[in-house]
Amino acid sequence: MTKQEKRKTRGWFALGAALTALTLIVPQIGFLEWFTLIPVAVALFRLTDGGLSLRKAYGYGFLTVFVFYFVLYHWFVYLYPLDFVGLGNAASVAVVIAGWLGLTLLQAIPGGLIFLGFAALCRTRAVRRYPLTKPFLLAALWVVFEWSSTLAWTGVPWGRLSLGQIKMLPVLQSAALFGSYFVTFLLVAVNALLAMAILTSPRRVLCASVAAGLFVTNLLLGLIPRFRPCKEQSAVTAAVIQGNINSHDKWSEDSYQNTLEIYGGMTREAAKAGARLIVWPETALPYNLRGRETLTAWLETLSRDCGATLIVGALWTDSEGREYNSLFLITPEGGFDGEARYDKRHLVPFGEYVPLRSLITALIPPLAELSALDDDLTPGADSGLFETEWGRIGSLICFDSIYEQLAAESVRDGAALMVISSNDSWFYDSAAVRQHLYQAQLRAIETGRTYLRAANTGISDVILPDGSSTAQIGALETGMEVRSVIFRSTQTLYTVIGNLFVSLLIVLLLALPISQAVLYAAEKKRGSAPESNRNIY
Repeated sequence: MTKQEKRKTRGWFALGAALTALTLIVPQIGFLEWFTLIPVAVALFRLTDGGLSLRKAYGYGFLTVFVFYFVLYHWFVYLYPLDFVGLGNAASVAVVIAGWLGLTLLQAIPGGLIFLGFAALCRTRAVRRYPLTKPFLLAALWVVFEWSSTLAWTGVPWGRLSLGQIKMLPVLQSAALFGSYFVTFLLVAVNALLAMAILTSPRRVLCASVAAGLFVTNLLLGLIPRFRPCKEQSAVTAAVIQGNINSHDKWSEDSYQNTLEIYGGMTREAAKAGARLIVWPETALPYNLRGRETLTAWLETLSRDCGATLIVGALWTDSEGREYNSLFLITPEGGFDGEARYDKRHLVPFGEYVPLRSLITALIPPLAELSALDDDLTPGADSGLFETEWGRIGSLICFDSIYEQLAAESVRDGAALMVISSNDSWFYDSAAVRQHLYQAQLRAIETGRTYLRAANTGISDVILPDGSSTAQIGALETGMEVRSVIFRSTQTLYTVIGNLFVSLLIVLLLALPISQAVLYAAEKKRGSAPESNRNIY
């Protein structure tokens, strides 16, 4: 391959990755996502047909995933300046660059394995014999990569391909059956089938027909959750309130009285509008409630005077000195009880704790100082459901909501309504604020629950089980929304089976090299192993 051909090939990978990322940033053009990966698939198929080495395959995969996440994470620039955590201009620039490039690299390093695995598995006898399996092989590898991003702090499942379809809700309804990874699988498979249709004229009609069939079948599957009987427990008039206190002001020493006035006033206003359940944002009270009798007594009085149950975000320290980011239930009858609490389960690296603290402190000191808190927080251990007169309420706090297993676990434990309290003020009115909301809409579809989402500076919303956004309070706005919401007890298929679809894909991917190895061993024993098989290992 000449240098010009190499540059052109890299250009196709970068183009497809950038266009795909754009559909997640602007999902109003989400239909294009069914085509944006065609350049990637065309280039990859041509290279593997020509005997692509595993090293080069990894390099192209790294490039593709890097460009995808680099474009997707463009909103890191909105973090500047970081003066609210005590960083100067130079340190703020260093942190923004380290965050943008660092998080992109953390996704691209394992992401390169998608193409490496594809190139390796294309050499197996099964794939060589049945080349039409290649689109599904690529789709399966991409799904496994997405899923693996939920397993460690280095992986952040922010770039799920299914989020590009959030403005096309009928396409996403199948997530209630098999999860959002199923939609990702279909997106990649359809793109790859269309790429194969471009490359192979004898199979053009077949590949295009299968691609169209997958799209239509997905739409039909999406109708199933809509027609399933839904068992409703009860209903309540609820409110989400958005005080619009940004991170610069929230942690200042003189914010205490202003915070109480804003949230106290909005709570009373919501109660006058009929709300009996009122949800506050994450750390709306950025104080530790343990031992603060004056503040907890104020909350009890507010709840009692309004005749409303409050779910309030604040901090908490347990008897062993561990600090948590929590939500608290305050009721007119029972008042405040530190045990009626949900603790955030998936903490934000460098925001609420510093992973590999000693190493990070030595290499990039500003990153170790990024958190607005003095000490690392402790993650919660369980779903911490709230028992109310209407039914059980499950909770997620901010970063929790991008991890589908946490939402599913809450519903399996009995949550009939879900609450998300968030603080997205770090991102102002950037694409990150909207992308975070899209994650909540996806959780609603997967779990079949209504979600009450309250964010400090937006976007707050009431999200229905089909993912519909019904009561948005925009970013950087002050406001509240009051809605009647339903507690549901019926579970979606996804909450029952979890990520079984991903597990099946992993089994199938492993079966290819295992079966190849078994065949090679058997043929070697007979002295008839072909040279092409030997080159695989």
